[in-house]
Amino acid sequence: MGLRGDVPPLDELADTLLGQLGEGPVVLVGHSESCQVVVAAAQRDPRVAALVLLGPTTDPRLRSVRGLATRWLATAVHEPPWTWPVVAVQWLTTGPPAMRRLWRRAAPDRIEPRLAAVAVPVTVVRGTGDRLCPHDWATGVAAAAPGGVLVEIPGGAHLLPLSHPDRLAELLSSLGR
Repeated sequence: MGLRGDVPPLDELADTLLGQLGEGPVVLVGHSESCQVVVAAAQRDPRVAALVLLGPTTDPRLRSVRGLATRWLATAVHEPPWTWPVVAVQWLTTGPPAMRRLWRRAAPDRIEPRLAAVAVPVTVVRGTGDRLCPHDWATGVAAAAPGGVLVEIPGGAHLLPLSHPDRLAELLSSLGR
């Protein structure tokens, strides 16, 4: 989720990200639809040493509005209640039209072929209550990357950066060891 307005193509977003990086090496971390951006960036930049994908999307089963809404609600009940207003404010700030444009831009992009072309370690992370990134989908995403691994956080859902920051910091710190 972001600001109102047009959503550039994923490769353009990846170029913008890469333009902001220092010398490297870097570990790129994406959450939800931004996973597609960091994977696109890693495909073409040698500074990227590893990827961490938190709740990657988009599961092809969620490409309909009904499928997305159903899974989003099924995930929301697994999130801590204090996160609900945070998400509501984000949605209202972004606005439904911008959210639709983001979804239309990201949904058709298949992350699996991009991951097959990435030559760095990939860690896929999901919360066990995440219905937007279900276990079977996350397993397939991890398997698409050479040497990809899946880590599941018990009790987490889709908003891991908000709900489980300490666990994620511990995981990210362990990647450098």
